[in-house]
Amino acid sequence: MNALIQTIAIAALPVIFAITLHEAAHGYAARHFGDPTAWMLGRISLNPLRHIDPLGTIAIPLLILLFSGGSFLFGYAKPVPVDFGRLRHPKKDMFWVAAAGPLANLFMALCWAFLLKLSWEMPVNQFTLPLSEMSKVGIMINCVLMVLNLLPLPPLDGGRIAVSLLPHSLAWKYARLEPWGFPILLLLLFTGILSAILSPLVALAARAIEVIFGLY
Repeated sequence: MNALIQTIAIAALPVIFAITLHEAAHGYAARHFGDPTAWMLGRISLNPLRHIDPLGTIAIPLLILLFSGGSFLFGYAKPVPVDFGRLRHPKKDMFWVAAAGPLANLFMALCWAFLLKLSWEMPVNQFTLPLSEMSKVGIMINCVLMVLNLLPLPPLDGGRIAVSLLPHSLAWKYARLEPWGFPILLLLLFTGILSAILSPLVALAARAIEVIFGLY
């Protein structure tokens, strides 16, 4: 139990920021390309409290962390509302609004990698070990969220990126998969297929970051 409490304490900050800043990035991008919906609702904010979903950001990650013994983590924030019809070029701009979330996770993974490297270079003190462990979680959770959200399955970001890139005749048909997206995702999760798909891609992304920062 003490080990689990320590895991939660170390993981809380990286997980909350990974999930909530992902959503804020969608709002920033949508406003930039012409849709002020998220801004008008106060959702374009770096304050995690504006994006926390009590179930998806707190309860579900804690339960999964508890029942997996700290070996697996999954969660989500309140989706930022985007009215794609208000974008200046809806189909074209959808690409950048959808891509903003995974790009935010990539940026955060790089920031955590920098902090991990810094913790290794600093003189050892009471903060270096917690910072090191927190940074490792930050790198991994952001790699997981980046890769997961890039899967080409609506309503995941990768699905919307695919819709923006497909010809109109195929895009609207592909977009009709959206109501089935999360049931399909849950099915893949509980059958182990999702893990089989994500694990090598996440490992590849994490390894690339390790190489960039010399984290050997």
